[in-house]
Amino acid sequence: METTIINFLPSEPILSGEQVSKLIPQKPPIEMVDSLWYNDETKTVSGFHIKTDNIFVENGFFTEPGLIENIAQTAALRVGYIVSEKNKSGDNVKPPIGFIGGIKKLSIEELPAVNENLLTHVEIVNVVFGVNIIEGKVFLKDKCIASCEMKIFLKEE
Repeated sequence: METTIINFLPSEPILSGEQVSKLIPQKPPIEMVDSLWYNDETKTVSGFHIKTDNIFVENGFFTEPGLIENIAQTAALRVGYIVSEKNKSGDNVKPPIGFIGGIKKLSIEELPAVNENLLTHVEIVNVVFGVNIIEGKVFLKDKCIASCEMKIFLKEE
């Protein structure tokens, strides 16, 4: 078992449901995160419960594009949370829009089933000329089932 921040999470998420939805630019049916469990200077952990009607579910399993989108939205949630914390009111937060500029080292070991709960760990590896380079890992229970490195460009407002 890999030791990560996921092993030390609190018993309740920091944010969930509508609170999370306000912090990401994606809206239903494209939301692939539903809770924020942890955030610090370089790391964020999100949660996601896979529902039967999810657009990325096929034959009872959450597919590869859904796992990739889950990693990207965890990075989006990170940025939205940081912006909302700086704003503190949280009401007028407009989540920044990001674009995936590249994916490297993609590994998908297992597709999770409907009704499973995912925890996704994103860590900022580097920021170069405004491009965030992140490493993302998706966990099902204690097992890392997907990982990749992603370049994300944030749209300047």
